[in-house]
Formats: sequence, structure tokens, C-alpha cells
Amino acid sequence: MTAQTDTPGSVTTVYQVTGMSCGHCEGAVSGEISELAGVTSVKAVASTGEVTVVSAAALDETAVRAAVAEAGFELVGQA
Repeated sequence: MTAQTDTPGSVTTVYQVTGMSCGHCEGAVSGEISELAGVTSVKAVASTGEVTVVSAAALDETAVRAAVAEAGFELVGQA
């Protein structure tokens, strides 16, 4: 799901990530995705596996997948 937010030009995308089970997992995924160029906000929720990313423009899913893998988890796709 990709949707415009209130900030002009920003894009909100929700990804589905498997394997997160705690706050540490959320922090690891958020930290890696936060390092991607253009990302302004990341919120990971272990209980649902959803990671909401706000960025200046649409992100390359391959880059997001690599960041999630670097944190030790798997990106299933967009929620």
C-alpha cells in the first residue's frame, strides 16, 4: 500500500516483514531502513509484521529488501 501523506511530496509505504518478535527486532529493522536515502520516518510493529516507511519519494523495493535482510529479517512485500 502506498499513499500520499500530509507532507507534500512524501510517500508512505507499508511493508510486511517476517521474523520480528520483539522491540529489539523492531529497532533493528527501523535502524537499517532509516539509513536509506530519502527516508524520514520508520515505524516497525513486531506483532503485525508491518513496517511503515515515510520517504521523500517512492523507495526501490530492492534497497528496502536489502536493508531488512541486513537486520536479519525477510521482506515479504508491501502490505
